[in-house]
Amino acid sequence: MKIKNWAGNVIVTSNSIEYPETEADIQKLVLKAGNTGKKIRVIGSGHSFTELCQTAHFLLSLDKYQGLISVDKNSCKATVKAGTKLKLLGELLFKEGLAMQNLGDIDEQSIAGTISTGTHGTGISFGTISTQVIALKFINGKGEIINCSLTQNAELFRAAQVSLGALGVITEVTLQCVPAYKLLLQNRKESLNDVLSTIEERKSENRNFEYYWFPYTNTTWTKSSNIAQDGEPDKDNFINYLLELLIENYSFKALCEYARYFPSQNRIVSKIAAQSVPTLNKLNYSHRVYTTMRLVKFTEMEYSIPADAYGDVMKEIIKKVNSGNFPIHFPIENRWVKADDIFMSPAYKRDSAYIACHVYHKKDNTKYFEAIESVFKSYGGRPHWGKVNRLDAKTAENIYPEFSRFNKIRKEQDPDGIFTNAYLKKILG
Repeated sequence: MKIKNWAGNVIVTSNSIEYPETEADIQKLVLKAGNTGKKIRVIGSGHSFTELCQTAHFLLSLDKYQGLISVDKNSCKATVKAGTKLKLLGELLFKEGLAMQNLGDIDEQSIAGTISTGTHGTGISFGTISTQVIALKFINGKGEIINCSLTQNAELFRAAQVSLGALGVITEVTLQCVPAYKLLLQNRKESLNDVLSTIEERKSENRNFEYYWFPYTNTTWTKSSNIAQDGEPDKDNFINYLLELLIENYSFKALCEYARYFPSQNRIVSKIAAQSVPTLNKLNYSHRVYTTMRLVKFTEMEYSIPADAYGDVMKEIIKKVNSGNFPIHFPIENRWVKADDIFMSPAYKRDSAYIACHVYHKKDNTKYFEAIESVFKSYGGRPHWGKVNRLDAKTAENIYPEFSRFNKIRKEQDPDGIFTNAYLKKILG
């Protein structure tokens, strides 16, 4: 059986895929793998660009293991099944008058996959999504059901919050939520010079701020979101929907195909895309504002760098991209995340800027990603675990202060290595 990820750059091969519906079912599958000397990996929605889920043995999907387990409205806490997709989770929490504090711009992933790869949104007051987790339950390599939280097995918990699926199969996630809230999103076309000269103000004055820079231009697409106390949520804003559907997706896809067949036209394509940035506002409940419709497929590399190095890093990236040595036109995404204390989080112990580079999925990304990655690495960059990277265990040990501590815990929880695969061996040793 062969399964492609969303971008099509990774093919997962396995003899079969299992769809457990209960925690007991999951435990039986883990024990079966351990007793037969086989490997087991969990596969989610395919929005990872690495071989994180690859295995030739047991492949496990939690697609039939979704939903709320319990909700405490007074304390704004919710426990959910680990396979619950973010899109479903947002609506389930909303019905209870709750919301997640912050989210990224894709809602197709499961909550377990989201936290296991260190996925994040943007905003200097917010950590990765894993920082919203206050307790976890997982089944380790010995088939044991393990509970950990901020107060129970705290060291194990800090390893499990971003685990790369290396400690076991997560079954339950308890989230510290907040009361449901509305956001006003403002999309604007602005000059790169203006954005860079006012970046500190934009980060501090907006709850959520990010921007995309279009290669070979002085144009950016800025996205600023803030709490909206007043105003009714958008119902059927046809104009906004049409702009998102046509400009951000179908029109852009046509440009991507043109640039693929005519590589010399990438510069022109980027300029056309930059001129098409829409000016619009979007008012709705938070989980309906964070997400962006993504129909144009791409591969992605994203690194976290120290926030105070952002200006220097971006200058080098702009210089490399504008050299014209790479046939690319996708805009470069820039976001900010608060420091945390999670062992394998890219934002461990440092406020971070995240810079993401994309390449149309039908084009080779090798030379471009290698060139940009060299800049990130020179500033101590740490990769998003679900995005393309060329990290090895030696490098990972140098840039993650708690690397050895994490590995010790990993081997305690999975002594026979049933959750390992070639990708994990490369980056964890």
